[in-house]
Amino acid sequence: MAKLALGSTITTSLSLHRYHPVTACHVATPSTTTSGMVSSPDHHPSLEVIGGARDRFLPALHSTLRQPYQPFPLVGWNRYVETIFASFRNVPDVRLRRECLRVEDGGTVALDWVSGDQYSLPPDAPILIVLPGLTGGSQDSYPRHMITKARSKGWRAVVFNSRGCGESPVTTPQFYSASSVGDMREVVAHVGSRYPEANLYVVSWSLGANILVRYLGDESHACPLPGAVSLCNPFNLVDAFEEFTKGFNRVYDQALARSIREIFKK
Repeated sequence: MAKLALGSTITTSLSLHRYHPVTACHVATPSTTTSGMVSSPDHHPSLEVIGGARDRFLPALHSTLRQPYQPFPLVGWNRYVETIFASFRNVPDVRLRRECLRVEDGGTVALDWVSGDQYSLPPDAPILIVLPGLTGGSQDSYPRHMITKARSKGWRAVVFNSRGCGESPVTTPQFYSASSVGDMREVVAHVGSRYPEANLYVVSWSLGANILVRYLGDESHACPLPGAVSLCNPFNLVDAFEEFTKGFNRVYDQALARSIREIFKK
């Protein structure tokens, strides 16, 4: 179990992993004023990790983060070459089973499960929700490569197609955006209710990564996810979109704009 205690007012228990209990405590350090009075807890509490997690996980992160970056030969030396190369990757042939989820405001998202896993995997198999980036969906190569990798490890995988993406139906005028995490919240709750015995994880890219991190922040004291991965996150959206108007980035801007227009036509 993990107990997150913020100051002395809020305590929340989360089950992080069924087999390896880990405990983490938020420790807020009070400060003393010149008059000798103790002020309210600091706004940036420290994180104390106990119960074995420090020895199991943190040393690996400590050593890995200090290794020099080694770009992929011939491809990774330039961000534009890397992006163009990725666009020519093969698209794994994975049979998917679609489930349309109607959310609270009447909007619809599409969950594409790997077909057959409902019979071949146990109910407690770890689940990976894959959330693509802006206009991305289960038809793209990068989410398919990810679910293929997850399957090889015995994980159950599902692609979360946002409203209008991945040929999902459009049932409201409301689109999705980085400022709205309602769909994310409902998808996590729905998938968790389908497989209550399984640990649930999320991996996301680009705008999807931005949505994920906001969701994690909003649900920080009651988040049902033991782990999540944010990839290529445009943390500063204003700066990110301004960069789209410069130089070669205009090519990406035009491609994304075309994809968004196709969704809005629906």
